[in-house]
Amino acid sequence: MRSKGRILVVDDEEIAASNLAEAMTRAGYSVVTATSGTEGLALLRRQAVDLVLTDLRMAGVDGMALLAQSRSLQPEAEVIVITGYATTQTAVEAMKQGAFHYIAKPFHFDEVREVVAEAMDKVRLRRENKRLREEIAAYRGKARFVTQDPETLRILELARQVAPTDCNVLVTGESGTGKELLVEYLHAHSNRRTGAFVAVNCGAFNKELFANELFGHEREAFTGAATPRKGLIEAASGGTLFLDEVTEMPPEMQVKLLRVIQEREVLRLGANIPIKVDIRVIAATNRNVMQAVADGALRHDLYFRLNVIALHIPSLGARACDVPILAQYFLQKYSLQMGKKVTSLAPEVLDRLAGYRFPGNVRELENIIERGVAVTNGERIELAHLPKEVRDFASPAFTDRDTTIATLEEQERAYIQWVLEQVGGNQSLAAQKLGINRSSLWRKLKATTGGSNPDQA
Repeated sequence: MRSKGRILVVDDEEIAASNLAEAMTRAGYSVVTATSGTEGLALLRRQAVDLVLTDLRMAGVDGMALLAQSRSLQPEAEVIVITGYATTQTAVEAMKQGAFHYIAKPFHFDEVREVVAEAMDKVRLRRENKRLREEIAAYRGKARFVTQDPETLRILELARQVAPTDCNVLVTGESGTGKELLVEYLHAHSNRRTGAFVAVNCGAFNKELFANELFGHEREAFTGAATPRKGLIEAASGGTLFLDEVTEMPPEMQVKLLRVIQEREVLRLGANIPIKVDIRVIAATNRNVMQAVADGALRHDLYFRLNVIALHIPSLGARACDVPILAQYFLQKYSLQMGKKVTSLAPEVLDRLAGYRFPGNVRELENIIERGVAVTNGERIELAHLPKEVRDFASPAFTDRDTTIATLEEQERAYIQWVLEQVGGNQSLAAQKLGINRSSLWRKLKATTGGSNPDQA
């Protein structure tokens, strides 16, 4: 039977300590005993307990000293003082020192059990409230990057290694994969974490507004500039400048940004003297970055300045193993936020999510689960609670245009092609996702496409 809590019994009379321990054990508690205050303190330093039951008068370290020490050693544990020398003065003093209750000898074990149960309820309530506060703070603050996909875990490990450095980082991945979450992780685990984190959406401004927002201006730099204004680059000095959708930045601004990165100084609009800045630049884009360079959307020299460390987050379709754990994570998150007790997903919901392609990636899955928690009146999300496009989705791997049942070979071929699409044609990664080796994948591809053996290329 599971223990109802852990109790430390301290009494310098061995028979009294043994009898009390036996009574608490029969009541369903896990008990450790000490026959002196010194031994009790030693146990408190080594073991976590929920409650201390201590005699008041003991040689050396008495019950009041043990009470005071327990407040610093284990502040969440409650203390009940027991003594045969009960006076109003000692009772008041024990309560002032933080004792939960004061029991006078002789006592009935039923009385002790009742007081212990009340103390345990208080301990559990305090710890539950603390856990909920921590969970709410975590959900309202930085969310966790939840994954069990080997490739994504490798990316997170690389992020952990480079976070303390000042290297510029370029994060790529489709919209909704968690790029900004990864950028926030880099800042939070850097030596700049106490400095500012300034995020700039490079596609949100025209050229003129962008220059003013990014670089700031001096007084009378243009009509209406009555006072000098610090730009976002200056605001990020000592911290991190995050350039979101950097491939959307106007070309003229890219030239100026390149100078800022190279010279570590910024020139406000209307100024003649540059201002020194200390920034780490992290950029992100949902575009194919090499194609953006080839198209001229991103300057070649700026790309190399930003791409000191490259982190690419795979799409959710390429890491389907993350769908169940992410769904459960979001289920807990929104159940807590909405004050509902939604604890599970119906099996058919999990089946449908497992086959869905998630064009909106993790953000779309989060929205689906948030919606499900909001509309359900029960303790789990049912198929009817999913958006229509998810309920109606049918994987092309299991249907064909004639609505006839596809053969097993056709289903396998379609699924392999879909996995290859999700990983950008990377056959090694596709084989890993499929749970087969590259040679097996080559044989299957050769049977359908006549492809060459990648191991012989």
